[in-house]
Amino acid sequence: MAKVSIYLNFQGNTEEAFNFYKKVFNTEFVGSIMYNKDIPAQEGQPPLSEEDGNKVMHVCLPILGGTQIMATDMLESMGHKVIIGNNTTINLEPDTREETERLFNALSEGGSDIAPLQDMFWGDYWGCCLDRFGIRWMFNHHPEN
Repeated sequence: MAKVSIYLNFQGNTEEAFNFYKKVFNTEFVGSIMYNKDIPAQEGQPPLSEEDGNKVMHVCLPILGGTQIMATDMLESMGHKVIIGNNTTINLEPDTREETERLFNALSEGGSDIAPLQDMFWGDYWGCCLDRFGIRWMFNHHPEN
């Protein structure tokens, strides 16, 4: 079933923020916190520092009415900086790969900061864009097993 969630970017304090939100909403993380050190090494990619390896790659927490918030730590070593406009992203999880492509193509038209749709190591068909109105959209299609 298709769903929508809100993706947040933090500058190194994702875990602290999400432990706070966990208490506020009295819920538990979906799965466990994934850290950058948990990412499989990618060919040609330089190794992460110990500090960056211990930062959050992904966390997910249900809040109200079936809505989930998710987050990551931005890595300054890779030139990432949290600013108003890149700290919040609407995450879409369409039912089909075709619908994912349709939505991505429509929302990225005239946009920028585009990460093309591609199959990712965590199993999703993923991409991201900033639309022409300055809104960030992330796409995650979970293929049927």
